[in-house]
Amino acid sequence: MKLIEEIYEMYRGRIKGTDEDLDLIALTILEDTSREELLEMLNELETGELEYFFRLYIFETLKERWSKGTGRDPAGNKSYH
Repeated sequence: MKLIEEIYEMYRGRIKGTDEDLDLIALTILEDTSREELLEMLNELETGELEYFFRLYIFETLKERWSKGTGRDPAGNKSYH
């Protein structure tokens, strides 16, 4: 995805790439992006990228749901989403 390459080049060598760093970058981008722009980005994704996007969304959302349902994360991981 073009956006990912641009972000990577912008921050390469400037941050460590920790979960916290990456989450902050993602949140900042989302704050500055309209719904229409997000939908436009989705339309530009290749099929494999779109499938990966939704697979990750389903995985993280279900992990969070199971965590809330049991009071803990089954994998013991933190989720920032």
